[in-house]
Amino acid sequence: MSLDHSLVGVPGEPRERSWTSKDALLYAIGVGAGLGDPLRELQFTTENCEGIEQQVLPTYGVLLAQAGPSRSLGDFDRAMLVHAEQYVELHRPLPVGGTVRTSSTVTGIYDKGSGALVESQSVAVDVATGQPVITSRTGTFIRGEGGFGGERGSSAPWRLPDHAPDHKVVEQTRPEQALLYRLSGDRNPLHVDPKFAARGGFSRPILHGLCTYGVTGRVLLHELCGSDPARFSSMSGRFSAPVLPGDSLVISIWRDGDGTASFQTAKEDGTVVIDRGRVTFA
Repeated sequence: MSLDHSLVGVPGEPRERSWTSKDALLYAIGVGAGLGDPLRELQFTTENCEGIEQQVLPTYGVLLAQAGPSRSLGDFDRAMLVHAEQYVELHRPLPVGGTVRTSSTVTGIYDKGSGALVESQSVAVDVATGQPVITSRTGTFIRGEGGFGGERGSSAPWRLPDHAPDHKVVEQTRPEQALLYRLSGDRNPLHVDPKFAARGGFSRPILHGLCTYGVTGRVLLHELCGSDPARFSSMSGRFSAPVLPGDSLVISIWRDGDGTASFQTAKEDGTVVIDRGRVTFA
């Protein structure tokens, strides 16, 4: 089995994706909006409350900008693939409904020894205006595909702050969270099929990394942006451990300066599940 390194640097065919008010509402519920208090976050979970205008969670942009390479990455066991890193930048607030055209390029395939890290970038533009809406950079780790002698790649510097976080928020996930989140588009059986999860070395299906990312993004939006999506600029993080549906997530946030902050997301036992987090905001 091997990866197709000829994909690096070759743009894939542009793909269009449309969404509606209902899709945005479903995504919000899928990443925990309103959980425990259905009157909380009504601007993201409803479209017909008096005096409340529907808005879209910024992290929904990750899904809207997804567009894989035009060819397969290669011949490998899909159960060995996990989401490793994610960056999303919003060039404008996401509308309640619309259509974007996304072009995606594999920017590198790196040899990490035990596996390969595949990095890609996607840019989504408004089909009507051609103006950029979302830029997304994704890293996927494929276990067992390393050792080919390639470059290891590099990462931006990040240091855990040496003081207590400025914000610390606990968010619960549902036991059925993966069943709900998958309805927004990620039907990977790793998150629902026990046999498929076992092939990947997991005792049971795990929660989507991007669901954990979305829960974290909601907290960042509320704590740093006053719940205003227009103030949310970008978010990045590295997935460092799996989350099981039903786990509680502890999001710690350190304000770095004007318009920037660092964050980590951990389980209640202290296991860090999103590391090297950084967010920019207005």
